[in-house]
Amino acid sequence: MTTAAHQPSDAPSYFSPGLEARTHAGQLELHGSTVAYWTYEPVRETAETRTILVIHGFRGDHHGLLRVADQLPEMRLIMPDLPGFGSSAAFAAGEHSVEQYGTFITGLMAALGLGPDTVLLGHSFGSIVAAHFVASHPGAVRPLILINPIAAPALEGPKGVMTKLAVLYYRLGARLPRALGLALLRSPLIVRVMSEAMAKTGDRELRAFIHAQHHSYFSAFANRESLLESFTASVSGHVAEVAEKLTLPVLLVAGEKDEIATLPDQRHLATLLPDGALKVIPGVGHLIHYETPAPAAGFIRSFLKENPA
Repeated sequence: MTTAAHQPSDAPSYFSPGLEARTHAGQLELHGSTVAYWTYEPVRETAETRTILVIHGFRGDHHGLLRVADQLPEMRLIMPDLPGFGSSAAFAAGEHSVEQYGTFITGLMAALGLGPDTVLLGHSFGSIVAAHFVASHPGAVRPLILINPIAAPALEGPKGVMTKLAVLYYRLGARLPRALGLALLRSPLIVRVMSEAMAKTGDRELRAFIHAQHHSYFSAFANRESLLESFTASVSGHVAEVAEKLTLPVLLVAGEKDEIATLPDQRHLATLLPDGALKVIPGVGHLIHYETPAPAAGFIRSFLKENPA
Protein backbone atom coordinates (compact mmCIF):
# COMPACT_ATOMS: atom_id res chain seq x y z
CA MET A 1 0.00 0.00 0.00
CA THR A 2 1.42 3.37 -1.00
CA THR A 3 0.04 5.96 1.38
CA ALA A 4 2.59 8.75 1.20
CA ALA A 5 3.56 8.99 -2.46
CA HIS A 6 5.16 12.32 -3.36
CA GLN A 7 4.80 13.48 0.24
CA PRO A 8 7.85 15.42 1.49
CA SER A 9 9.80 13.55 4.16
CA ASP A 10 9.31 16.38 6.67
CA ALA A 11 5.58 16.63 6.03
CA PRO A 12 3.15 15.37 8.69
CA SER A 13 1.81 11.86 8.22
CA TYR A 14 -1.86 11.74 7.37
CA PHE A 15 -2.18 8.05 8.23
CA SER A 16 -1.82 6.26 11.55
CA PRO A 17 1.07 3.83 12.12
CA GLY A 18 -1.45 1.02 12.56
CA LEU A 19 -3.09 1.29 9.15
CA GLU A 20 -0.42 -0.74 7.37
CA ALA A 21 -0.86 -3.63 9.81
CA ARG A 22 -4.58 -3.75 9.05
CA THR A 23 -4.02 -3.93 5.29
CA HIS A 24 -4.33 -7.07 3.17
CA ALA A 25 -4.16 -6.83 -0.62
CA GLY A 26 -6.13 -9.26 -2.79
CA GLN A 27 -6.84 -9.99 -6.42
CA LEU A 28 -9.48 -12.01 -8.22
CA GLU A 29 -10.87 -12.65 -11.68
CA LEU A 30 -14.40 -11.45 -12.43
CA HIS A 31 -15.99 -11.94 -15.84
CA GLY A 32 -12.59 -12.21 -17.50
CA SER A 33 -11.05 -9.12 -15.85
CA THR A 34 -8.56 -8.83 -13.01
CA VAL A 35 -9.85 -6.92 -9.99
CA ALA A 36 -7.59 -5.60 -7.23
CA TYR A 37 -9.02 -4.99 -3.77
CA TRP A 38 -7.77 -4.20 -0.29
CA THR A 39 -9.18 -5.34 3.04
CA TYR A 40 -8.60 -3.30 6.20
CA GLU A 41 -9.21 -5.62 9.11
CA PRO A 42 -10.45 -4.32 12.47
CA VAL A 43 -7.79 -3.78 15.10
CA ARG A 44 -10.08 -5.60 17.49
CA GLU A 45 -13.36 -7.21 16.49
CA THR A 46 -16.31 -6.24 18.69
CA ALA A 47 -20.07 -6.56 18.61
CA GLU A 48 -20.15 -3.30 16.64
CA THR A 49 -17.70 -4.45 13.95
CA ARG A 50 -19.28 -4.32 10.50
CA THR A 51 -18.00 -5.12 7.04
CA ILE A 52 -18.16 -2.04 4.82
CA LEU A 53 -17.78 -2.36 1.05
CA VAL A 54 -16.44 0.94 -0.31
CA ILE A 55 -17.03 2.22 -3.87
CA HIS A 56 -14.73 5.09 -4.79
CA GLY A 57 -15.36 8.05 -7.08
CA PHE A 58 -14.59 8.79 -10.73
CA ARG A 59 -10.87 8.69 -11.62
CA GLY A 60 -10.04 7.71 -8.06
CA ASP A 61 -9.03 4.37 -6.62
CA HIS A 62 -8.95 2.80 -3.17
CA HIS A 63 -6.33 5.29 -1.93
CA GLY A 64 -8.90 8.08 -1.79
CA LEU A 65 -10.87 6.60 1.10
CA LEU A 66 -7.86 5.49 3.15
CA ARG A 67 -8.11 8.31 5.66
CA VAL A 68 -11.72 7.34 6.38
CA ALA A 69 -10.73 3.68 6.79
CA ASP A 70 -7.98 4.77 9.16
CA GLN A 71 -10.57 6.54 11.35
CA LEU A 72 -12.66 3.35 11.67
CA PRO A 73 -10.23 0.90 13.32
CA GLU A 74 -13.07 -1.22 14.72
CA MET A 75 -14.54 -1.86 11.26
CA ARG A 76 -13.60 -4.16 8.39
CA LEU A 77 -13.46 -2.22 5.14
CA ILE A 78 -13.15 -3.80 1.70
CA MET A 79 -12.04 -1.32 -0.94
CA PRO A 80 -11.72 -2.43 -4.58
CA ASP A 81 -10.29 -0.41 -7.41
CA LEU A 82 -13.26 -0.18 -9.77
CA PRO A 83 -12.72 -1.84 -13.17
CA GLY A 84 -10.86 0.59 -15.40
CA PHE A 85 -9.16 2.41 -12.51
CA GLY A 86 -6.13 1.94 -10.30
CA SER A 87 -4.82 -1.62 -10.38
CA SER A 88 -8.02 -3.15 -11.79
CA ALA A 89 -8.35 -3.94 -15.48
CA ALA A 90 -11.15 -2.52 -17.58
CA PHE A 91 -14.24 -4.65 -18.14
CA ALA A 92 -13.44 -7.38 -20.64
CA ALA A 93 -16.86 -6.91 -22.24
CA GLY A 94 -19.63 -4.36 -21.96
CA GLU A 95 -19.65 -0.63 -21.30
CA HIS A 96 -18.37 0.99 -18.14
CA SER A 97 -21.89 2.00 -17.19
CA VAL A 98 -23.67 2.37 -13.85
CA GLU A 99 -25.52 -0.89 -14.57
CA GLN A 100 -22.28 -2.74 -15.39
CA TYR A 101 -20.64 -1.48 -12.21
CA GLY A 102 -23.68 -2.78 -10.33
CA THR A 103 -23.07 -6.19 -11.90
CA PHE A 104 -19.49 -5.88 -10.71
CA ILE A 105 -20.67 -5.33 -7.11
CA THR A 106 -22.85 -8.43 -7.34
CA GLY A 107 -19.93 -10.52 -8.58
CA LEU A 108 -17.49 -9.12 -6.05
CA MET A 109 -19.84 -9.74 -3.13
CA ALA A 110 -20.42 -13.33 -4.28
CA ALA A 111 -16.69 -13.95 -4.74
CA LEU A 112 -15.88 -12.59 -1.27
CA GLY A 113 -18.85 -14.20 0.47
CA LEU A 114 -20.42 -10.91 1.53
CA GLY A 115 -23.98 -11.25 2.77
CA PRO A 116 -26.92 -8.88 3.36
CA ASP A 117 -25.43 -7.47 6.58
CA THR A 118 -22.73 -5.83 4.46
CA VAL A 119 -22.71 -2.04 4.65
CA LEU A 120 -22.35 -0.35 1.25
CA LEU A 121 -20.56 3.00 1.07
CA GLY A 122 -20.19 5.12 -2.06
CA HIS A 123 -18.32 8.37 -2.61
CA SER A 124 -19.21 10.82 -5.41
CA PHE A 125 -19.61 8.71 -8.59
CA GLY A 126 -19.53 5.73 -6.26
CA SER A 127 -22.70 7.08 -4.67
CA ILE A 128 -24.49 6.77 -8.02
CA VAL A 129 -23.24 3.22 -8.51
CA ALA A 130 -24.10 2.22 -4.94
CA ALA A 131 -27.58 3.79 -4.97
CA HIS A 132 -28.54 2.24 -8.30
CA PHE A 133 -27.21 -1.14 -7.15
CA VAL A 134 -29.37 -0.99 -4.01
CA ALA A 135 -32.42 0.13 -6.00
CA SER A 136 -32.00 -2.88 -8.32
CA HIS A 137 -31.03 -5.36 -5.56
CA PRO A 138 -33.22 -4.69 -2.51
CA GLY A 139 -32.04 -6.67 0.50
CA ALA A 140 -28.52 -7.22 -0.87
CA VAL A 141 -26.92 -4.84 1.67
CA ARG A 142 -27.92 -2.86 4.76
CA PRO A 143 -27.53 0.03 5.38
CA LEU A 144 -26.28 2.48 2.70
CA ILE A 145 -23.82 5.35 3.25
CA LEU A 146 -23.24 8.04 0.62
CA ILE A 147 -20.41 10.57 0.99
CA ASN A 148 -20.57 13.68 -1.23
CA PRO A 149 -23.44 12.01 -3.10
CA ILE A 150 -24.32 13.15 -6.60
CA ALA A 151 -27.83 14.22 -5.78
CA ALA A 152 -28.99 15.92 -8.97
CA PRO A 153 -28.40 15.84 -12.76
CA ALA A 154 -24.86 17.04 -13.55
CA LEU A 155 -25.84 18.60 -16.87
CA GLU A 156 -28.49 20.85 -15.39
CA GLY A 157 -28.38 23.91 -13.16
CA PRO A 158 -25.48 26.34 -12.53
CA LYS A 159 -22.80 23.61 -12.73
CA GLY A 160 -24.12 22.38 -16.09
CA VAL A 161 -21.80 24.63 -18.15
CA MET A 162 -18.68 23.27 -16.44
CA THR A 163 -19.96 19.72 -16.85
CA LYS A 164 -20.50 20.25 -20.58
CA LEU A 165 -16.92 21.56 -20.88
CA ALA A 166 -15.73 18.43 -19.10
CA VAL A 167 -17.70 16.30 -21.57
CA LEU A 168 -15.83 17.98 -24.43
CA TYR A 169 -12.52 17.44 -22.62
CA TYR A 170 -13.05 13.68 -22.23
CA ARG A 171 -14.37 13.28 -25.76
CA LEU A 172 -11.37 15.14 -27.15
CA GLY A 173 -9.02 13.01 -25.05
CA ALA A 174 -10.59 9.87 -26.48
CA ARG A 175 -10.53 11.01 -30.13
CA LEU A 176 -7.09 12.60 -30.47
CA PRO A 177 -4.16 10.42 -31.57
CA ARG A 178 -3.31 8.14 -28.66
CA ALA A 179 -0.19 9.94 -27.42
CA LEU A 180 -1.83 13.36 -27.59
CA GLY A 181 -5.06 12.13 -26.03
CA LEU A 182 -3.28 10.52 -23.09
CA ALA A 183 -1.12 13.60 -22.60
CA LEU A 184 -4.27 15.73 -22.40
CA LEU A 185 -6.09 13.38 -20.03
CA ARG A 186 -3.05 12.94 -17.78
CA SER A 187 -1.90 16.55 -17.92
CA PRO A 188 -0.36 17.42 -14.52
CA LEU A 189 -1.50 21.02 -15.00
CA ILE A 190 -5.15 20.05 -15.51
CA VAL A 191 -5.03 17.63 -12.59
CA ARG A 192 -3.57 20.38 -10.39
CA VAL A 193 -6.21 22.92 -11.44
CA MET A 194 -8.92 20.37 -10.62
CA SER A 195 -7.30 19.62 -7.26
CA GLU A 196 -6.96 23.31 -6.39
CA ALA A 197 -10.60 23.92 -7.26
CA MET A 198 -11.92 21.11 -5.05
CA ALA A 199 -9.69 21.59 -2.00
CA LYS A 200 -11.22 24.00 0.51
CA THR A 201 -8.83 23.64 3.43
CA GLY A 202 -6.57 26.56 4.33
CA ASP A 203 -3.96 24.17 5.76
CA ARG A 204 -1.02 24.40 3.34
CA GLU A 205 0.43 21.02 4.29
CA LEU A 206 -2.92 19.27 3.92
CA ARG A 207 -3.44 20.95 0.54
CA ALA A 208 0.02 19.72 -0.53
CA PHE A 209 -0.95 16.20 0.57
CA ILE A 210 -4.21 16.36 -1.42
CA HIS A 211 -2.42 17.58 -4.54
CA ALA A 212 0.18 14.81 -4.18
CA GLN A 213 -2.56 12.19 -3.87
CA HIS A 214 -4.30 13.45 -7.01
CA HIS A 215 -0.98 13.64 -8.85
CA SER A 216 -0.18 10.04 -7.88
CA TYR A 217 -3.52 8.35 -8.49
CA PHE A 218 -5.87 10.50 -10.58
CA SER A 219 -4.38 9.36 -13.88
CA ALA A 220 -4.25 5.64 -13.17
CA PHE A 221 -6.99 4.66 -15.61
CA ALA A 222 -6.87 1.61 -17.88
CA ASN A 223 -7.47 3.31 -21.25
CA ARG A 224 -9.12 6.30 -22.86
CA GLU A 225 -12.20 4.40 -24.00
CA SER A 226 -13.12 3.06 -20.56
CA LEU A 227 -12.43 6.48 -19.03
CA LEU A 228 -14.86 8.18 -21.42
CA GLU A 229 -17.51 5.53 -20.76
CA SER A 230 -17.12 5.93 -16.99
CA PHE A 231 -17.25 9.71 -17.24
CA THR A 232 -20.39 9.50 -19.36
CA ALA A 233 -21.94 7.27 -16.72
CA SER A 234 -20.92 9.71 -13.97
CA VAL A 235 -22.78 12.64 -15.58
CA SER A 236 -25.76 10.66 -16.88
CA GLY A 237 -27.13 9.42 -13.58
CA HIS A 238 -27.71 10.62 -10.04
CA VAL A 239 -29.00 9.35 -6.72
CA ALA A 240 -32.28 11.26 -6.64
CA GLU A 241 -33.64 9.35 -9.64
CA VAL A 242 -33.74 6.13 -7.56
CA ALA A 243 -34.29 7.69 -4.11
CA GLU A 244 -37.82 6.33 -3.69
CA LYS A 245 -36.51 2.78 -4.16
CA LEU A 246 -33.95 3.13 -1.39
CA THR A 247 -36.13 1.80 1.41
CA LEU A 248 -33.24 0.85 3.70
CA PRO A 249 -31.64 3.36 6.10
CA VAL A 250 -29.46 5.81 4.14
CA LEU A 251 -26.86 8.20 5.53
CA LEU A 252 -25.87 11.22 3.44
CA VAL A 253 -22.63 12.98 4.42
CA ALA A 254 -22.40 16.31 2.64
CA GLY A 255 -19.83 19.11 2.45
CA GLU A 256 -21.09 22.61 3.15
CA LYS A 257 -18.96 24.08 0.35
CA ASP A 258 -19.35 21.27 -2.19
CA GLU A 259 -19.67 22.80 -5.65
CA ILE A 260 -20.15 19.46 -7.42
CA ALA A 261 -22.79 17.97 -5.13
CA THR A 262 -24.31 21.17 -3.74
CA LEU A 263 -25.87 21.41 -0.31
CA PRO A 264 -29.34 22.45 -1.58
CA ASP A 265 -29.37 19.32 -3.76
CA GLN A 266 -28.38 17.21 -0.75
CA ARG A 267 -31.20 18.64 1.31
CA HIS A 268 -33.68 17.94 -1.47
CA LEU A 269 -32.38 14.38 -1.82
CA ALA A 270 -32.86 13.81 1.90
CA THR A 271 -36.56 14.66 1.55
CA LEU A 272 -36.96 12.01 -1.18
CA LEU A 273 -35.50 9.14 0.84
CA PRO A 274 -37.96 6.94 2.75
CA ASP A 275 -35.46 6.50 5.62
CA GLY A 276 -32.68 9.04 5.12
CA ALA A 277 -30.47 11.11 7.39
CA LEU A 278 -28.34 14.07 6.24
CA LYS A 279 -25.19 15.16 8.05
CA VAL A 280 -23.34 18.27 6.90
CA ILE A 281 -19.67 18.96 7.56
CA PRO A 282 -18.91 22.71 7.59
CA GLY A 283 -16.03 24.28 5.70
CA VAL A 284 -15.38 21.37 3.34
CA GLY A 285 -16.32 20.69 -0.27
CA HIS A 286 -16.15 17.54 -2.38
CA LEU A 287 -13.09 16.14 -0.61
CA ILE A 288 -14.57 15.05 2.71
CA HIS A 289 -12.53 11.84 2.45
CA TYR A 290 -9.27 13.85 2.42
CA GLU A 291 -10.05 16.95 4.47
CA THR A 292 -12.46 15.84 7.21
CA PRO A 293 -12.24 12.04 7.58
CA ALA A 294 -12.70 12.11 11.37
CA PRO A 295 -16.12 13.84 11.37
CA ALA A 296 -17.22 11.59 8.49
CA ALA A 297 -16.12 8.49 10.42
CA GLY A 298 -17.95 9.76 13.49
CA PHE A 299 -21.20 10.09 11.55
CA ILE A 300 -20.68 6.61 10.06
CA ARG A 301 -20.03 5.07 13.47
CA SER A 302 -23.12 6.65 15.01
CA PHE A 303 -25.29 5.67 12.05
CA LEU A 304 -24.20 2.04 12.25
CA LYS A 305 -24.92 1.96 15.98
CA GLU A 306 -28.43 3.17 15.20
CA ASN A 307 -28.78 0.54 12.45
CA PRO A 308 -27.08 -2.62 13.76
CA ALA A 309 -26.71 -5.84 11.81
